[in-house]
Amino acid sequence: MVHAFIMMKTAAGKSEKLLEDILDMEHVAEAHIVAGNYDIIAEVDAGEVYEVMHTVSSGLRAMEGVSDTKTYISLE
Repeated sequence: MVHAFIMMKTAAGKSEKLLEDILDMEHVAEAHIVAGNYDIIAEVDAGEVYEVMHTVSSGLRAMEGVSDTKTYISLE
């Protein structure tokens, strides 16, 4: 199992709606609106690293209102 943290920057006023859509995505275990350099942090669980990267590139980054992402793969 691959566990990853995805940090996302969003357009102003878009975080709440994006959070709802993100939580409905396959492989997304949790997601939260946060304060700081990023607006949303999502936790992704998948069987392979490829599935994590596909979730980010074809799912999260493709969402209208997501302007930037950073992916951190857990080593635990």
